[in-house]
Amino acid sequence: MRTWLKDIRLKNKVTQEKAAENSNISRSYYTQIELGIKTPNVETAKKIATALDFDWLYFFKD
Repeated sequence: MRTWLKDIRLKNKVTQEKAAENSNISRSYYTQIELGIKTPNVETAKKIATALDFDWLYFFKD
């Protein structure tokens, strides 16, 4: 699970649905990313990072 992503989303007071909508991806795909089931490609990582205001490189750090 990407707890850091959930923490950022909650800090911004955004639902998974709204985070997905603002990132132009489906809610189910966003949920899978947040749970760590899927890793987004660079384009999607940038969209999510822009929507939630964080550095997209967090997705690719250890």
